[in-house]
Amino acid sequence: METAMLKLRQFCAYQERSHQETKYKCFELGLRGNEVEEALAELIAENFLNEERFAKAFAGGKFRIKQWGRKKILMELKQRQVSAYCIKKGLAEIDEDDYAAVLYKLTEKKYALLQREPAIKRKYKTMQYLLQRGYEPDLINDALEQIANNEA
Repeated sequence: METAMLKLRQFCAYQERSHQETKYKCFELGLRGNEVEEALAELIAENFLNEERFAKAFAGGKFRIKQWGRKKILMELKQRQVSAYCIKKGLAEIDEDDYAAVLYKLTEKKYALLQREPAIKRKYKTMQYLLQRGYEPDLINDALEQIANNEA
């Protein structure tokens, strides 16, 4: 159990982890039943594991580095079984102005790439691309309208 705890501490110290990821790591290390719960409790007590901190780091990172939208980040956090409270805290890390700026930049870039397409197809493909990245339809529409008006 002690070597497993040492490995778990290193695992959590390397980067922020969700409770689910850490639980899987416990199973990998051969811990079962109560041992897993005790290990998680100890890691939380020692502040190696903090779901809120994980959610904030995850949301901030995915937005800044991969430029994901809120919806995609939300779905990923839910998939990792992060609590609703922590998801809300994580999404609050994303600055409104930065979010709008990134969305506009991505919309502009994709729209420009599709120059040869007819206008309606161009808008549709840009919309699909941004929806896939997790952006909200109404915000995408606003950005598309702005770009289409600037072009005209």
